Amino acid sequence: VQLQACGGGVVQAGGSLRLSCAASGRTISSYTMAWFRQAPGKERHFVTSISSSSSSSYYADSVRGRFTISRDNAKNTAYLQMNSLKPEDTAVYFCAAAYNGRSYESWGQGTQVTVSS
Repeated sequence: VQLQACGGGVVQAGGSLRLSCAASGRTISSYTMAWFRQAPGKERHFVTSISSSSSSSYYADSVRGRFTISRDNAKNTAYLQMNSLKPEDTAVYFCAAAYNGRSYESWGQGTQVTVSS
């Protein structure tokens, strides 16, 4: 499955952004979808994931309560709603897909999120 992330941009602290991850090539209905992020000079870190049926989701402690992951299998798209953004949320955000909950083998190209103080 090919993934295309978009929706990044520059926002002031306290603001909101919604990222989208559009999939093509295969339906994502059997995939766990996730978002990772990578800040400048740092490693890529897990942000959140959602199961194929949306029955469960997981969040990094740093974003829990502020970010919400969702998906629309009919549109073959996953989303990341980011509220109460902080400067430390600045990073390139990547979406990823894991078939039947296995390893994340499919990755999008990343979208830049910059939060100004």
